[in-house]
Amino acid sequence: MISPLPDAQEGAKSAILIEARHISQAYHKDSAVDLQVLDDVSLSLHSGEMVGLLGRSGSGKSTLLRILAGLLTPTSGEVLWQGKPLEGPDPGIAMVFQSFALFPWMTVEENVALGLEAKGIHGAERDRRVENAIDLIGLGGYENAWPKELSGGMQQRVGLARALVVQPDLLLMDEPFSALDVLTAENLRTDLVELWSENKLPVQGMLVVTHNIEEAVLICDRIMIFSSNPGRIAHILSVPFAHPRNREDAAFRQFVDHIYALMTQRAPIVSEADITSGQGQAAQPEPIFKALPQVSITMMIGMMEALAAPPLNGRADLPMLAEKLQLELDDLFPLGESLELLGLAELEDGDILLTNEGVHFVLSDLDERKAIMGHALIHHVPLVKTIRSVLDERPTHTANAERFRDELEVSMSPDYARQTLQTVVGWARFAELFDFDEEGDRFFLEDDGVE
Repeated sequence: MISPLPDAQEGAKSAILIEARHISQAYHKDSAVDLQVLDDVSLSLHSGEMVGLLGRSGSGKSTLLRILAGLLTPTSGEVLWQGKPLEGPDPGIAMVFQSFALFPWMTVEENVALGLEAKGIHGAERDRRVENAIDLIGLGGYENAWPKELSGGMQQRVGLARALVVQPDLLLMDEPFSALDVLTAENLRTDLVELWSENKLPVQGMLVVTHNIEEAVLICDRIMIFSSNPGRIAHILSVPFAHPRNREDAAFRQFVDHIYALMTQRAPIVSEADITSGQGQAAQPEPIFKALPQVSITMMIGMMEALAAPPLNGRADLPMLAEKLQLELDDLFPLGESLELLGLAELEDGDILLTNEGVHFVLSDLDERKAIMGHALIHHVPLVKTIRSVLDERPTHTANAERFRDELEVSMSPDYARQTLQTVVGWARFAELFDFDEEGDRFFLEDDGVE
């Protein structure tokens, strides 16, 4: 049975280890436009606390983590480490990366000892600390092994031991389990939580970046949910369960469902009355074109067909659907939002349901599906409509992709601009609206293009 956190544990969370105040991060693109990655992010982490930063890839979580580690200076705002401004890497802060980042020419022991040697700790003290860290993290007997001889999970344990051996006050972890298979990640995650719960880790607090909702609920005391473009803290939740946590418990599942619902909410609409009265934020011009995720037509059709089939019959709980289809958050949400964008599905309170048009699509033959998709693209994706209009107007029925890429880069990064065009090409090809010549970097209409 899951029970609330003991009052004593809550009381221990008094001293603030690290605090971010109004952090913003922008990257200069050209003389007119900056790419905003983080916008006015404030947070604090207390001693005795494990906090999760939960959000999708590209939401700025890793950028914030590097700012908190002193590896990156923010465009504006400040970081206070134990009450004083952080002005670069600090020996009290250690970081574990998603990639194992081990030196292949060094043994496990030598990799773990790197941080100590950088701090000038040698001899018997070095050997004692390395042995303790290796034993603590379950690597005993592997001291002389080479990284190539270890599994992915064992390599990540080496990375964790290397961070812990310097006995930091704060441990920052950037998606530490995402490169591992499901079972290996579960074992390492469980071991880490047990060590933390039993006060065996030589750290006062941990901050974990993840895009896995269940992982965040399994291990964290608080969860900060990031929104994207730019990255902001949209919600802060306290997790009301003691360790060990049972993912099959009804309260646990309900909490996970609640987070799914929060992460699929649309941004609140600011009314003209709020703006004119000064109660809302200054109105920002909406970009004409918005970034599109890398979602294929095949993936969307697969999800719609799975939704339409029994026992779902057109509606599904997102966590259950993610498990059924073996989809990660970074795959599931873009799929659902792309279907919602096209009017083929709706996201509601952590559920996804097919619209009448979505049901019509599933029940149709290939030609009718193409017509439905073409209509949806023209009416709901301005970039598709613009490209098709330009191609229709030109006698050659061709247009260089560079002009559209430049327009997209007014409101998004070059990478997102390329990704958006790739997505549009795939969607438009299925609907036979237009095609793309990669070698010539141009859009064109087939002779029998759909009107």
